[in-house]
Amino acid sequence: MATELLLQVSDLRAGYGRAEVLTGLNLQLPKGQVVTVIGPNGAGKSTLLNALMGVLPSRGRVLFDGQDLADASLEDRVMMGLALVPEKRELFTTMPVEDNLVLGGYRAMRLRVPNWRGELERVYSLFPRLKERRTQLAGTLSGGERQMLAVGRALMSGPKLLMLDEPSLGLAPLVVRDIFSIISRLRQDGVSILLVEQNARAALQVADHGYVLETGEIRLEGPAAQLADDPRVIDTYLGAKKSTA
Repeated sequence: MATELLLQVSDLRAGYGRAEVLTGLNLQLPKGQVVTVIGPNGAGKSTLLNALMGVLPSRGRVLFDGQDLADASLEDRVMMGLALVPEKRELFTTMPVEDNLVLGGYRAMRLRVPNWRGELERVYSLFPRLKERRTQLAGTLSGGERQMLAVGRALMSGPKLLMLDEPSLGLAPLVVRDIFSIISRLRQDGVSILLVEQNARAALQVADHGYVLETGEIRLEGPAAQLADDPRVIDTYLGAKKSTA
């Protein structure tokens, strides 16, 4: 039985002004899986997420949970279940941690989801540090804690698809390990995730399927474990063949 697709992207083209960054991108994401897009800086990874979220105008066809997003606004996409954690996190820094999380529940509140505030406890179970700091201003958090808050806020909406833009950027190695551990746990819980990441090794370890994006085009794709063993990926992104120990 074929896995049901949550996201189907065909011939996606997007950019800034007259500069086209994505030049006919095709991508699929099955429900309940983690799909990663890796590639060098400037390849178009963030452009892809911003186009899918409706932040950037785009051309091509995007089907999300069977619905065509051609005429869907940013707010429409949020209400349909798309959630983006941007690279810069974009928290409300002068507000407490818990208020940031509650604001993330906007979609659930609008949809009148019963006891939507109960999702707070799930977020706190994933990120115990946020519970410890729930009354602290978001602007006083460390980089890792801010990333946890950004992910937690997105989860408060009950998204069908969680899109993560460079979640490891600027974080210490131990914190990066924690973030990817959370991504693995979310996958086990059935959350569908589109992960854009420069840390190719960590991304391929946590993902089901991967795409290599270079200069706006998909150069390689396949099961994540297969890409991790591909000599082209090893030479360009991993530096050395992973140990089999």
